[in-house]
Amino acid sequence: MKGRTLSRHFREGFRNIGRNGWMTFASVSAVTVTLLLVGVFLVVMLNLNHFAKSVENDVEINAYIERTATADNIKDLEKQLNNVPKVGTVEFSSKEEELRKLIDGLGEEGKVFEPFEQQNPLNAAYIIKPNSPKDVESVAKKVGKLDYIEKVEYGQEYVDKLFDVVSVARNIGIVLIVGLVFTAMFLISNTIKITIIARRSEIEIMRLVGATNSFIRWPFFLEGLFLGVLGSIIPIAIVVSTYAILFDSVQPDLAKTYKTFELLPVFPFTLQLSLLLVLIGACIGVWGSMISMRKFLKK
Repeated sequence: MKGRTLSRHFREGFRNIGRNGWMTFASVSAVTVTLLLVGVFLVVMLNLNHFAKSVENDVEINAYIERTATADNIKDLEKQLNNVPKVGTVEFSSKEEELRKLIDGLGEEGKVFEPFEQQNPLNAAYIIKPNSPKDVESVAKKVGKLDYIEKVEYGQEYVDKLFDVVSVARNIGIVLIVGLVFTAMFLISNTIKITIIARRSEIEIMRLVGATNSFIRWPFFLEGLFLGVLGSIIPIAIVVSTYAILFDSVQPDLAKTYKTFELLPVFPFTLQLSLLLVLIGACIGVWGSMISMRKFLKK
């Protein structure tokens, strides 16, 4: 395609946007609302997935040792634990350390347990980290069968529940977003249909003088593209600025309270999100224009 022809198509595409003011406004507004919800949905879901994976990777097995176990029994037990298949690391935690973890984990309320430092009722434990999060359950079962292990605890069930919640939220969000995307495509399609109908006589003349369907289609194709991209500008500005503010204000407190919960860093996350929203907006616009052109500009 020659540069002069391409320039003409771009000019016509921009003119078409101005010719149908209210329909253009409705189309851009539909894309804006759709992409705003898509952006919020992606921010929430991607951070939830990031959090769930962080929690899953930090899952540890707490193997509590029977109080009757002697020092030699504990040493032998450590050797057995290191020989269990798929075990990554094994770390001993004395009953004093276990009590300190309990007190620190409860914050101010944990002070009520400080008198137990003299007569500690807790068990010593081994903290076991499998090679892979998916091996937690199998390793825990094998560790629980060893001598001098009183009980085994691990947080896999909480991780499974977290992923279930993420999955349900993802499915609901996808259904809503798909409905909004089709609404935006319908409005863009109608906007371009109105332009085609208004210029039907002009299009017929262009055909009579030898204009190809491809030549006629390009301005409408670009019009849909412009509508989609225009509709992505406001959502990107809102989502990116809000996320940056939220990250700066919330992340420090999250890091103190929940060490495993870290929001995705502002960069490159917001850049990737912005490019994705522009791409989705462009696809919505192009697809909407293709729908209308297929009916009114048959080959």
